[in-house]
Amino acid sequence: MFDIGAFELLLIVVVAIVVIGPKDMPRAMRTAGRWIGKVRKLSGHFRAGIDAMVRNAEMEEMEQKWKAQNEKIMREYPDGAPAEMEPTGALPGPAAPAADKAGTSPEDRLPEDAAAADSRRAKAAKPLPPASDEPELPLSSQDGQD
Repeated sequence: MFDIGAFELLLIVVVAIVVIGPKDMPRAMRTAGRWIGKVRKLSGHFRAGIDAMVRNAEMEEMEQKWKAQNEKIMREYPDGAPAEMEPTGALPGPAAPAADKAGTSPEDRLPEDAAAADSRRAKAAKPLPPASDEPELPLSSQDGQD
């Protein structure tokens, strides 16, 4: 933004010391720092406001495009979905569990013994992988060397 090199900065410092004087220089630097902070804060608010306006304009533009696209689709298919996409009534996937011979569904039956269910789950569970990322090494070598 401001292309100030080392020579220009040194010249500004020398002029400031001559004009302000070394005695009042710390107070002048604090005042300058406060003003610079206020300017930065104000520019940040201004930039945020501009960014918000740009986002709102982009959103309005996208909403207009979506509305036009929706109207185009509604004109092409006034009765709903195209014929090849008509719902068949059945969704793909596993079938719902049927009622057993006694006429009760699986949800209506009482749960069996909790211990038996836990043992079945323990048998069906797969062993967990090692906790670390390193491969698990055997404790003894297979060729007999220790």
